[in-house]
Amino acid sequence: MPSKLLTVDELSAYLKIPKPTVYYLAQTGRIPASKVGRHWRFEEKEIKKWLKEQQVAYRNRNQKK
Repeated sequence: MPSKLLTVDELSAYLKIPKPTVYYLAQTGRIPASKVGRHWRFEEKEIKKWLKEQQVAYRNRNQKK
């Protein structure tokens, strides 16, 4: 079953962050994203995986302090 594709608006609401931040993360390659024409799309399962990786990285950084 294919993963659901999210738009910038949907991802912004999902992550509860401003749309310009979503664009910035996508444009700089800091979040898994694909461009379809002029539009950014985000696979929901990849975003969930990315969030887990961010949590692990955050915990590892804070444990070293």
